[in-house]
Amino acid sequence: MLTDKEIFHLARQDKPYRVSDGEGLYLEIKPDGSKYWRLAYRYAGKQKTLALGVYPEVGAKMAREKRREAKALLAANLDPGLQRKVEKLTAHLSVANTFEAIAREWHEKRENGLAEITANKTIKALETHAFPLIGSLPVLAIEPAHILAVVTSIDAKGKGETARRVRAWIEAVFRYAIVTQRLKVNPASEIRSGEVLKPVKEKHLDSLPIAQLPSFLRSLEDPSKHVDYRTRLALRLLALTFVRPGELNWAMWNEFDLKAKEWRIPPVRVEGKGRGMKMREEHVVPLSDQAIAIIEKLRALTGGYRFLFPCKGDPTKGMSENTLRMAIQKGLGFPVTAHGFRATATSALLELGWDAHIIDRQLAHRERKKVFGAYSHQAEYMIERRNMMQSWADHLDKLEKGADIISFHAA
Repeated sequence: MLTDKEIFHLARQDKPYRVSDGEGLYLEIKPDGSKYWRLAYRYAGKQKTLALGVYPEVGAKMAREKRREAKALLAANLDPGLQRKVEKLTAHLSVANTFEAIAREWHEKRENGLAEITANKTIKALETHAFPLIGSLPVLAIEPAHILAVVTSIDAKGKGETARRVRAWIEAVFRYAIVTQRLKVNPASEIRSGEVLKPVKEKHLDSLPIAQLPSFLRSLEDPSKHVDYRTRLALRLLALTFVRPGELNWAMWNEFDLKAKEWRIPPVRVEGKGRGMKMREEHVVPLSDQAIAIIEKLRALTGGYRFLFPCKGDPTKGMSENTLRMAIQKGLGFPVTAHGFRATATSALLELGWDAHIIDRQLAHRERKKVFGAYSHQAEYMIERRNMMQSWADHLDKLEKGADIISFHAA
């Protein structure tokens, strides 16, 4: 057996040479002076060599222990070299099958069909809340208790809605793992938000009641309300056009033809970044005289930018999705959502006598066949829609000036 002193003094030579330690274990000294532990053994009648490490990282004592382990495998009729390959492959698969690895794979395949802001929100939430706790665990090792720890830790911070979304995304990741044959049972299916999370104490109304439209419109001119002037214009344009908030936030100047009195929202904006049309097809919004007046006011403020409402922190992007919500709820004091104006406008226009088909086409619903039934979804109704949008703008003007809300049948 070699001593550490003997190993230390083994000198380099012009060619590699070997020094035996016994029972097939030896050191191979390279011309550059490096020393490699090797084990010579026979398996199935063939002479083989197993690398055991480099000296001094692997000392004599450790090398002999590795020799003992290899001999034990041979005694069990197992090839230690093949066993090492199996262990490396298993370790590789274990890393590839961690929750984080599979979640990122799921997200990469999923994000192509999502707006960038939605995709970023999903992966950011997983990175913040899920990966630190369960990201390094193989999916096979994750149990409902692990997932419960993730969602309850979020809920404890008062972020109940985030906890519910993260739980849903975790469940989706496990479904993907099952589809790709890396898992058989979804542990997240055992976690029910209503059973483990605190009930939501405050829930904003989805839409503004029709009766509150006059006070909302007047609040947009109230100087005591702490809302930025451009945001006030954005909210007024939202009320006039009732587009989806994301479509308004990223509205671009090249989408507007004021001579034709049209706003054409494309399916995708900024090379896939930013919210285009939800249904991935161009949508035409007829512009009322009042909407054009707002756009002209905006031109003096943001006409030099790409967007009507550039983000204050980064004008190469559209307005933040939280801006309108915060302005409505905190600035103006109405507990409703920006998206809810679509429902408010729909209800009001139906009461005013406008045809459901025309309203629905202006809402750009792909599912309108299911909503209203027997009519062709290809019909554009552009003349009727132009009349409706101007009539709607005139109606809002009357409400703001104090006119009573009276139902009448549209011509």
